[in-house]
Amino acid sequence: MERARSFGAVAEAYERCRPGYPDDLVALVSEVADGPVRRAIEIGAGTGKATRTFAAAGIEVVATEPDADMLAVLRRECTGLPVTAVRAALEEIDPSAHEPFDLLYAAAAWHWTAPATRWDQATALVRAGGAVAFFGGPFELADEKVAAAEARAIAAYAPEGRHIPPPSPPDAPMLFPGDEMLADGRLDDVRQREVPRRFTLPRDDYLRHLDTISAIRILPAADRSALFADLAAVLPEHVDVRADLMLHTARRTGAADPAETPRR
Repeated sequence: MERARSFGAVAEAYERCRPGYPDDLVALVSEVADGPVRRAIEIGAGTGKATRTFAAAGIEVVATEPDADMLAVLRRECTGLPVTAVRAALEEIDPSAHEPFDLLYAAAAWHWTAPATRWDQATALVRAGGAVAFFGGPFELADEKVAAAEARAIAAYAPEGRHIPPPSPPDAPMLFPGDEMLADGRLDDVRQREVPRRFTLPRDDYLRHLDTISAIRILPAADRSALFADLAAVLPEHVDVRADLMLHTARRTGAADPAETPRR
């Protein structure tokens, strides 16, 4: 949990340096649901990068985030949009306090939730026929030689590297969380798709992004400073980045009942 709660100190940098999400993601997610998607709940909303994409499409979003500093930035950045910000982790949300949502989604945050309870919570928050969606993916340097130099520099301070190991076993039928979704009888039509994203960034912007990653944030301050000095010496002035999104979607079992679909 130390890594999960390491972002608040860099909430403003997170907002500046993390990319947003493509508009067509809304259609890819919404097409899974039976009936219209008018209301959604977001888990681990951060500073509202994905929140804005869905709210700008006219979806009313309850954006939940446990960190107060991240939530403060979200509230500021979502001014004027149909967004209700709530300070809570998934495990702290009471489904009985909400009408069932048409959609539950998480952007690069579902791996922080508690495995023992996350699917009970998710399915309790979504109406029959509604959708669940999870998407995210790491920034990867596209040039293999540059990526190798980065990996060597990081390994000197963080031997386990900067990525959280995938929770899925190597022989899983889908990547996480698709494997867990397939195993849950309350979800059907489980899909795994990839959404390409490419960026070219100035070195300093890339390093600022790297400083928002949990494995780097939990390093001692002196180690972080030394690491960034080392990286500044080996990275070119501009870097090409792959940031493909892995998108997992599914539908809550049961047919949608128009009488139970929440109204605007």
